[in-house]
Amino acid sequence: MKQIEKPGQAGTIESNDIMITLVPAGEGQGTTIDIVSPVLKQYGHKIRQVIEEVLAENNITNVIVQANDKGALDCTIRARVQTAIERALA
Repeated sequence: MKQIEKPGQAGTIESNDIMITLVPAGEGQGTTIDIVSPVLKQYGHKIRQVIEEVLAENNITNVIVQANDKGALDCTIRARVQTAIERALA
């Protein structure tokens, strides 16, 4: 399992995009995902699922994820989370 040591961010708050911010959490704190979205009731579960999948694929644990969604597609969410991870690990 990997743990990020510094914050990482990717994306914008433009329409059809999502801003993902990753912040290290303390050892054993687990993963917390906070989502802000105008479509949270309809798609919040799917947004959370995509974020969790990308974190799992990269073996990332103990992280706080802040997602500010503006109607992003799954492929955009996936790309933004992956980029934020790479920036946090660099």
